[in-house]
Amino acid sequence: MTDSSKLQIAIIGAGIAGLGAAIALKHHPAIDVQVYEKASELREIGASIALGPNGMRTLDRLGVQNALDDEVAFRNKSRYPMIYRHWKTNEIVSTDSHAGEVEYRHLTSRFYRAHLQEALAKHIDPSKIHLSKSFQSVAFDAATKKLIITFTDGTTATADIILGADGIHSPVRTFFVPTSSTAWTGWVAFRSVFPISHVAHIKDLPDEANHFWGPDRTFFVSKLGRDLFTVVGSYQADPNAPDAPYKDSTWNSDGNVDTIREFYKDWSPLVRQIVDAVPHTRVYPNSAAHPLETWVLGNGKVTLAGDAAHAHGGAFAAGGSLALDDAWAFASSILHVFPVDAKKKPTEAEIQKALRIYERTRKPHTDRVMRVVHENNLKKIAQYSEGKKLESDEQLRARIKNRADPSWIHEHDVQAAFAQAVAAEAAGRGASNEQARL
Repeated sequence: MTDSSKLQIAIIGAGIAGLGAAIALKHHPAIDVQVYEKASELREIGASIALGPNGMRTLDRLGVQNALDDEVAFRNKSRYPMIYRHWKTNEIVSTDSHAGEVEYRHLTSRFYRAHLQEALAKHIDPSKIHLSKSFQSVAFDAATKKLIITFTDGTTATADIILGADGIHSPVRTFFVPTSSTAWTGWVAFRSVFPISHVAHIKDLPDEANHFWGPDRTFFVSKLGRDLFTVVGSYQADPNAPDAPYKDSTWNSDGNVDTIREFYKDWSPLVRQIVDAVPHTRVYPNSAAHPLETWVLGNGKVTLAGDAAHAHGGAFAAGGSLALDDAWAFASSILHVFPVDAKKKPTEAEIQKALRIYERTRKPHTDRVMRVVHENNLKKIAQYSEGKKLESDEQLRARIKNRADPSWIHEHDVQAAFAQAVAAEAAGRGASNEQARL
């Protein structure tokens, strides 16, 4: 039950961003946070997920210590965020490194998504999470100055602020910006998570997260927490081809292990052994959208987080960390205009100020991420297009070694960005006048 005497914040979506934001705001005595989730049970759809040092630091900042535990977070013992191997020889061609000093608990980690969501959910009062609530629309009540949320089951809820954290195909985003729907990039991932016992017999099984690169696809393997193992195969097609395989596939649909065995039949014996041991796989078509002009929507009282805000398709394995930094920045922006010791609720102008600060903190960074993602997607389509001659082994090795350094994404300092956004707002620099209206 919502409390209208408090600042009412409705979070649409109980994924990483939504739960993170709810955790960050839960200690304010005059803020009432309610989370609305379309699923009938609180469970993460997906396979493995990586968090870089920025995401791990934000988990720590939020007090989600249980997610930092080695039981659920797998870290490479070498401390390398990623190890890159040759598809045919298995040799290590290159590695990523952390750019700055990173404590052990903040090292790049891999999780089974369900474990991470479970760890986050333990920090929220279950009565604050409402299941089977699929977003339909929002209206503004001029008399009460409240947002009225309608769900597909006909029920409604009121809020002073809405945070749309409802995923890459976000109904909240497309309600306010109908042109912001996603499009398939042509890339498809085949993800599998299973007990490590299925592959424990394989000699030289990598005991760290490894990314094998081949001329026309990649292959990722890693241990996960609680004795699990993950395998991710891939396929790239031209998304504009009318007969492109997987053009009509859906997220988290059943896959065929024989398909990935065919994909990797010419790879190294080690890769083939791993693929042969995979008990099942699921299909995840990659989608992306272009950056929004503004994140401040709905009379300045609605904003977005996670994939809903920056639908970049999970490139760089950065989606989880971006979502957590969004959650922290959103909550910090609210708390900036409405601190714990505030005597009265924030005005509409103060709410709009908070959402502007949030946008200033996050959007420049995520826009840059999305620009790079779109450029890379176009390069992949050109590289793997039908009939195009595949690169030589020398060219492949050069591509691995000369890949872009992703540390600017994985070690982004959201606290410094927030401080800069607060200062810019105070100075009145570049305030947006392009707020979308209901």
